Amino acid sequence: MLKGISPAVSPDLLKILCEMGHGDEIVLADSNFPGASIAKRLVRADGLPIKTILEAILPLFVLDRYADPLIMMQAISGDKLDPAVEADYMQVVRRHQPDAAAPVRVERNAFYERSSHAFCVVMTGELRVYGNLILKKGVIT
Repeated sequence: MLKGISPAVSPDLLKILCEMGHGDEIVLADSNFPGASIAKRLVRADGLPIKTILEAILPLFVLDRYADPLIMMQAISGDKLDPAVEADYMQVVRRHQPDAAAPVRVERNAFYERSSHAFCVVMTGELRVYGNLILKKGVIT
């Protein structure tokens, strides 16, 4: 056990966060995401909502300041986004990086393609649809 690290950060996730470099991306995937078929590296965080994972990793993780650090999926035509999802995430993000911009939204297939190149996909227990979030790692200055 380590001091100051949330128990929501598993040893596998901590290792991934340490190995990531500037510009690498990590996908925090909702429970419907096809992570096992897309991911280069897959970490399980079953039962934990993405907001909990964000609270746990953002004290350890700097968001990129030179490129879009937050990416979410656009709703498919006919679907509606729940604005509470992004609001919940941004409440956590802004506590740790107050100047962070709102997430950029990308088309569903583009999100999957980008996710397939991510450093890691973390499969969470997030049940809200369109709850997936990509984080781009920045530089510690």
